[in-house]
Amino acid sequence: MLRKNRLFTPGPTPLLPAAQTAMASFTAHHRTADFKALFQRVLADMKDFIGTKNDVLVLACSGTGVMEASVSNLTSPGDKVLVLTAGKFGERWTGLAKAFGCNVEVLSRPYGETFSLDEIRNRLTSEVRAVLVQATESSTGARHDVRGIAKIVREQQDTLLVVDAITGLGTTHLDVDGWGVDVIIGGSQKALMMPPGLAYCAVSERAWKRMDSTTSPRYYFDLRKERKSAAKGESAYTPATSLFAALGAALEFIRAMGKGDLAKGREALVENAVLCAEMTRAGAKALGLQLYASSPAAALTAICSPGGIDSGKIVKEFRESFDAVVANGQGEMKGQLFRIAHIGYYDYLDTIGILGALEHVLARVAGKTVDYGVALRAAQEVYAREIAKNPQLIGA
Repeated sequence: MLRKNRLFTPGPTPLLPAAQTAMASFTAHHRTADFKALFQRVLADMKDFIGTKNDVLVLACSGTGVMEASVSNLTSPGDKVLVLTAGKFGERWTGLAKAFGCNVEVLSRPYGETFSLDEIRNRLTSEVRAVLVQATESSTGARHDVRGIAKIVREQQDTLLVVDAITGLGTTHLDVDGWGVDVIIGGSQKALMMPPGLAYCAVSERAWKRMDSTTSPRYYFDLRKERKSAAKGESAYTPATSLFAALGAALEFIRAMGKGDLAKGREALVENAVLCAEMTRAGAKALGLQLYASSPAAALTAICSPGGIDSGKIVKEFRESFDAVVANGQGEMKGQLFRIAHIGYYDYLDTIGILGALEHVLARVAGKTVDYGVALRAAQEVYAREIAKNPQLIGA
């Protein structure tokens, strides 16, 4: 049987063909008028994709690079920061803040859970210089209440809110400026349907002012230097030119989803992820599987491995039988859950396909009788109900 390699992971995600073509054919030097025009267009369009009027920077690095930049630019050694962590990537914030000498206070919840807003309010004082959190914790499939957290942070005049939305942007409705998010971070290999290699952020004026007084060391990740260069239509250092071409193509694809309106295209992209996630959750439940996250995100679905089976066997069976790549659990949940993403270039047929494969994988790995079609039926019922309510979703 012919097999196609397919990605169902939270990143990298399936590649947009137009982005691949643009990346493969782009040869312009980064200090030419052609690249300057592309660079300026992309930075302007990224504001619409994120949904902000704040300055946006795009750097050649992974999302972790801009997470580090947020810490190094916004804090000084000894500054108190509050890390909200409920998974592997929340733990990354802790490591980064400690690396730059911050006085780190950690509010943690078990993997798969989220935070009580009262818990956050009780830990937040005027001494806290920044709050660091994920929009979606992709190690667990949980979504955090960024709007509620932002409201609490705004009660403190000098506290900044930094949000890792690397899997959240393009899968979650986020009002960056309206809620008062000071720095929001994304990555190219997620909803933008491109290879890894670019990370981006939108930075508020409050955050830019903070950088004038902070003393942590920085060089490549000096955001003020990058902002100064971007104002002239250039990057401070050599950019990933072909990836910028791919980014331009991805943004045009999203614009087309909104029939010429990039902001509407972003909303359509989010609604696509929301629908695919709801279909997946319904299919998993129909198979008797337990969802892991208490507040599930649209970016991915984390599913508990049934009957004490090592989830690594499920991941392996997907790959060996269907050449489909799903993600194992991370950190303390490795072997206990598997994760199916719904990010970016991913649609109804991808969802139906992975659920159909899941039925066969469970039959083989768990060694039990599966009522074939039960997951597909549940997912299709979700789809039919949603299309009946919102027929404009067809062809979005």
